[in-house]
Amino acid sequence: MKPPPPRYIDLLAHLERARAAGVDLGLERTRAVLDRVGNPQRGITTVHIAGTNGKGSTAAMTDAILRAAGLRTGLYTSPHLSRFTERIRVDGREADGDLLAALEPRIAATGIPLTYFEIATVLAFLTFAEMGVDVVVAETGLGGRLDATTTCEPVATAITSIAFDHAELLGATLAKIAREKAGIAKAGVPLFLAPVAPEADGAIASVAAAVGAPLRRLGTDFALPDASSVGLWGAHQRTNAALAVALAQTAAAACRGTSAGGALQTQAIETGLRDVVWPGRLEWVAQDVLLDCAHNIEGAVALAETLDRMPERRPRALVFSAVAGKPVAAMLRILAPRFDGIFLTCSSNPRSLSTEVLMNMLAESVRAARDVGDVRKVSDPASAVDLVALMSKTQAIEDPVAALVAARESFAKSFDTSFGQSGLVVAAGSTFLIGDLRASLRGEWRDPILTSDPVSRGI
Repeated sequence: MKPPPPRYIDLLAHLERARAAGVDLGLERTRAVLDRVGNPQRGITTVHIAGTNGKGSTAAMTDAILRAAGLRTGLYTSPHLSRFTERIRVDGREADGDLLAALEPRIAATGIPLTYFEIATVLAFLTFAEMGVDVVVAETGLGGRLDATTTCEPVATAITSIAFDHAELLGATLAKIAREKAGIAKAGVPLFLAPVAPEADGAIASVAAAVGAPLRRLGTDFALPDASSVGLWGAHQRTNAALAVALAQTAAAACRGTSAGGALQTQAIETGLRDVVWPGRLEWVAQDVLLDCAHNIEGAVALAETLDRMPERRPRALVFSAVAGKPVAAMLRILAPRFDGIFLTCSSNPRSLSTEVLMNMLAESVRAARDVGDVRKVSDPASAVDLVALMSKTQAIEDPVAALVAARESFAKSFDTSFGQSGLVVAAGSTFLIGDLRASLRGEWRDPILTSDPVSRGI
């Protein structure tokens, strides 16, 4: 991959200035700018995806299916791991940084100040219009009702999951969070829904009914594909795959005027689900290294369940980092018992918690488990791990790459691998950690200015 052009670096500097200004959720500014640049979001078949977890994987699978069917796609997701251009993809390829830099002055010329995510969203719509895509697959950034992506005009929407994350912004109950995410619903546009808690389901149904969006529930109105057809790792991806198939079928039908539009062929579905790539989500980057962006409780549970389903129990080490505001103690309580050693580290993000804070939170999770008589792994007593003993096998290493190296080396020093079983290192807890490690392991360049979405001031 060639190094970034100077104009792209200037764009990153502009985005960083916008990021420093914070977030102000709402649609008015984005709509005003889109109107002044010609409303590039209109006239393109679009599907729109919200959810606490799983929306990125669902978007990637939807995109892969549509590409396998011969449609030209635009994929907009967030956050990125190593480069801002990852957020905006055309036919599976990252957008050209020079093109993004050339389009940004059209936004600046409107004179309307936008937030970081609003700039990114308008850039995505402009890029997709410029490149002549047939279908746009757009993932919300935060929530739904006031997310900049909700300015799109979709033919289908989907909600992948509802869980507690960003509760200070979206609401303190599942029902409130669900209502915010259901804000992507549009009149006459089908809303595909994965199984969620009853209170969340009721809230979504209420919003859908109020706007006149037909609600389609997984298991009732559409079904899961064959488990063997899903290329992304993890049992939870079957649910995401079912949503992706439903979205892709609706989008393809809406593209009947194109050469590849119409009813999806089974071959396109099978090829897309089998060949999809979604970096950093239960991704094997080496025989002994698994990367996962699990950054909240639901993500930690999904990772834990995946580890529990592994056919063999080889020695495991966890490389863990998290940013401020995440339920770290709860996440560690879920993950820690499944590992033989823990390496606490930091990411390049300024909000990354120090290893000292992480160590205190791990100790807190041990105390909480001890208080309820649960210091061992409950789901599999036969291979239980004592959390208290695990504390003695925990190291704090500030540099994430050094932490990964130490974790890989720990197996030769501490665990019996004489039977030919190599150890497994799992990195999790932060998207930013995964970005740091993935770029290092793959030898890829990262943006010279590491921009990221700012913390919102709330709704």
